[in-house]
Amino acid sequence: MQLVVYILVYPLLWLVSRLPFKIIYFISDGVYILLYYLIGYRKKVVRNNLALVFPEKSEEERLIIEKKFFRHMCDIFLEMIKTLGISNKEVQKRFTVTNMEVLHELEAKGINTMLMLPHYASWEWVVSLNLQIKSKGYGIYQKIQNKYFDKLVRDLRGRFNTQLISTRESRKILKDAKESKQLLMVGIISDQSPMVIKAKYWTDFMGIVVPVHVGGEEICKANDIIPVYLKTRKIGRGYYEGTVKVLSENPSEVEDYKITDAFLRETEKSIREAPEYYFWTHKRWKHKDKVPKEFQKTTQKVFNS
Repeated sequence: MQLVVYILVYPLLWLVSRLPFKIIYFISDGVYILLYYLIGYRKKVVRNNLALVFPEKSEEERLIIEKKFFRHMCDIFLEMIKTLGISNKEVQKRFTVTNMEVLHELEAKGINTMLMLPHYASWEWVVSLNLQIKSKGYGIYQKIQNKYFDKLVRDLRGRFNTQLISTRESRKILKDAKESKQLLMVGIISDQSPMVIKAKYWTDFMGIVVPVHVGGEEICKANDIIPVYLKTRKIGRGYYEGTVKVLSENPSEVEDYKITDAFLRETEKSIREAPEYYFWTHKRWKHKDKVPKEFQKTTQKVFNS
């Protein structure tokens, strides 16, 4: 059945990926009308999330953000498909980094880095950074259930010299890379909501206490990898600009969870600057009423600091 779905869907994806961007965004506008006005895809989730984190905004203000978000989400979806047919030159023109020299300087010193980023603006074209570095690029991801689409995604990232590794195998692969003295840059999206039973740390995110992933920080500490936040801005339809910021120069010496907190604070800044580019369809705050007692005082200190 997985193969049948792949055979039916892949030709359509391939055809769309070969279309010029003007037509891509024309299709995106149509998908927006379909999803938002006719289907109402996750509209309730988005509306609840916005009301939760922006109680100070009026209903009208949140509605404007909501509509802008759905338009952006449709653009992102079509841009992901377009990645199948985009050239190296084109993707580098559409995703630029203002201070690439920071990563180059770390490379020159033989320092491994981890790009920590949220589901904000464009994370799909971040892999194009690997075209500008000497390090081996790895991306930590969750495997797709359909093995044929999973292979498609891995091959797609491979076009930009990125090797996708699952969360389960990442620690061993990165440990082996460290022992072989391989220069590497790892990409990880760290703003998802973990399972409550596996949560090691709770802290505030957008003013609400939730469980957070700490895997990125743990990998950095275990392998002497420098954590770097990638702040991405949407500067035009189909054009993005990233800026890197080192979160810690000595991760192994930093108090536990401080790197995670620093990542979340930077993510909050991005969201407050332009909230329409965050991925509001995620049920990011679904565990807000399950805070363990041992974290209640700690998280309040973080919120007040």
